[in-house]
Amino acid sequence: MRKDGRENFHLRPVQITTNVMPYAEGSAELSFGHTRVLCAASVDENVPKWMSQEGKGWVTAEYNMLPRATFYRTRRDRVASSGRTQEISRLIGRSLRACIDLEKLGERQIHIDCDVLQADGGTRTASITGGFVALALAVQRLLKLNKIQKNPLLYYTSAVSTAILNQQVIVDPTAEEDQSCSTDMNFAFSSFGDFIEIQGTAEGHAFSDKELGQMIEQARKSALILCQHQEKALNGFFPLRKEVSS
Repeated sequence: MRKDGRENFHLRPVQITTNVMPYAEGSAELSFGHTRVLCAASVDENVPKWMSQEGKGWVTAEYNMLPRATFYRTRRDRVASSGRTQEISRLIGRSLRACIDLEKLGERQIHIDCDVLQADGGTRTASITGGFVALALAVQRLLKLNKIQKNPLLYYTSAVSTAILNQQVIVDPTAEEDQSCSTDMNFAFSSFGDFIEIQGTAEGHAFSDKELGQMIEQARKSALILCQHQEKALNGFFPLRKEVSS
């Protein structure tokens, strides 16, 4: 039993609130326990110059954290983003581009802004999971306005963190658990159970094939649960297909 009363493979309580930013084409606030992330999708009717005349769109993301989202105040990025901020922004962008047909999107760009309101572990995975909901709502708006004719979304995308703590695999670690773990891994999955992104490192000591397999298995199960939360938040738009690819 963990400090917060969870079993090793249980997620923290998940809550997704949609349309929290009325000026954005799509928005969602997602919480994993005490971690809270605000995600907004903005539609730009232009693509980056390097993509012009290619007949397809683009999805990009920016991640940031409020100064007191953590236990101690962090400085704002005034001129250039920190390396960590850039790396997480690119991770979110890659993960969300994987789930959309960019040709069906047309020559337009969707910006996903993910701002961490409160951080207690798993902010990048929460950003991917909430970012998908904001993206889907923006797509729904484009369909309603007849700016696109077919839904370009291919599948759901969600993400979850795992760790090895005290020689045991756990899912969705808190910040305290993350600081004490010997291995930390982040997974982004499609709703078919396929990998989109894997990030992992041995913080203290090397991990085995068996431990890696257990992290993958439990992360995949948790990611599907998150997809079900996403589907509920989208309230009937883009039904979740149940089959999992082999």
